[in-house]
Amino acid sequence: MKTEQKSVLLIVEDDHEMRSLLSDELCDMDLSIQEARDGDEALQRITDRIPDLILTDLRMPAGGLDYLSRLRVLAPVCPIILMTAFGDAQTKSSAIKAGATLYFDKPVRMKDLRQAIERLIHGRTAAPPIG
Repeated sequence: MKTEQKSVLLIVEDDHEMRSLLSDELCDMDLSIQEARDGDEALQRITDRIPDLILTDLRMPAGGLDYLSRLRVLAPVCPIILMTAFGDAQTKSSAIKAGATLYFDKPVRMKDLRQAIERLIHGRTAAPPIG
């Protein structure tokens, strides 16, 4: 009997509290969650194994648009969700050009983030809540 492997989500966030919150909030999505605390650690993890989705902050050590471009080179087809608390229309445009699949301003609504992850990993939206 073949067991199905879980999709891998890499969360890249330099703020420990935010990284833990994201992991806790997304742990029930039947994903294998990996974490990286900065851009360098994320790039190292990707050279070991390309995840099915990358959820990353922009403004962090070894981060920024250059980091986003390097992610895209190492993982050309992996969806990348970018979150930032320091964005504007120019940042969003530059991030999409650098390789972000989706862009969220912080604070991120968890419902929106979960739906985006579900759509990008499984190609569908999550079922609406019952009740």
